Amino acid sequence: MKDKQTTELLSRVIKSTLATALIGLSLNAQASQTELTVYTGLEASDLKKYAERFNEDHPDIKINWVRDSTGIITAKLLAEKENPRADVIWGLAGTSLLLLNEEDMLEPYAPKGVEQLSEGFKDAAAEPAWTGMDAWVASICFNPYEAEKYDLPKPESWEDLLKPVYQGHLIMPNPASSGTGYLDVSSWLQMFGEEKGWEYMDGLHANIARYTHSGSKPCKLAASGEIPIGISFAFRAAKLKEKGAPLDVIVPTEGVGWELEAAGIVRGTKNLEAAKTLMDWSVTRKANELYNEGFAVVAMPGVAKPVKHFPPEITERMIKNDLQWAASNRAQILEEWSSRYDSKSEAKE
Repeated sequence: MKDKQTTELLSRVIKSTLATALIGLSLNAQASQTELTVYTGLEASDLKKYAERFNEDHPDIKINWVRDSTGIITAKLLAEKENPRADVIWGLAGTSLLLLNEEDMLEPYAPKGVEQLSEGFKDAAAEPAWTGMDAWVASICFNPYEAEKYDLPKPESWEDLLKPVYQGHLIMPNPASSGTGYLDVSSWLQMFGEEKGWEYMDGLHANIARYTHSGSKPCKLAASGEIPIGISFAFRAAKLKEKGAPLDVIVPTEGVGWELEAAGIVRGTKNLEAAKTLMDWSVTRKANELYNEGFAVVAMPGVAKPVKHFPPEITERMIKNDLQWAASNRAQILEEWSSRYDSKSEAKE
């Protein structure tokens, strides 16, 4: 009997000691984790997935996300120029990264494997200040069932959207908040010329119901029947259509703007080695396969899979886009846009 009690006591001691040891190991592992503050414009619903995929290969680095729309994140980074709080930018418009590079706010670094990316998806410098992830292309999301209620014809061009019949039936993103909105505005100014581009937007404004602070929202609203026509981007439209949304994906005949999504290290980070590790991972095939879950065009050739309902004519209609011009003129374009049209912007949440 005494031996049995002694055995049970020893068993409890061993279990308690093991439990204490495991807790200690767990605490040590947590203590050894490097934490990176990552600023992003990625969809909020995708952040957990991005962190989990990265942590499969690098469990020793914890990502603390700071997420908002493109315009707000860009403004936040510029405001923090003298006292940077971010370590890495992962998933922000390429024009924003170009602007930050002009302000000498990015730490040049050539991620391991960067040479495998398409030429247009990386800074041309020997040590690139940024690397591209994916690209998205403008389109019109058209709900034929909602349009029928108002006897609206199917638009084929940007110019069609100026017709009085569409008054109050259009929604597009605010370019000061949304990267998609800014690619629309900068592309119209390039396609039509600056004077005629602003004239075009004056006419379009008359038909706009409101401007959203999200690039995907206009297409989501068209898909749900809240508006007949949303100016958004093609991949979102194709994916919503695949899920059964009553949408036609229209690529305007004059051409469509496009934008890169990119990543870079913030100059002055105190976690440079961990930041480099994230940048190395961001150009891997695994990362590009992740990007392809949200975008039809990705930085690494041969990775992107065909997207059902993605318009085949879209590559032919992508404009010759001067991203550097769009970045350098961003502040004055947004100031002019806001002075003309901000009265129809929805309230920020």
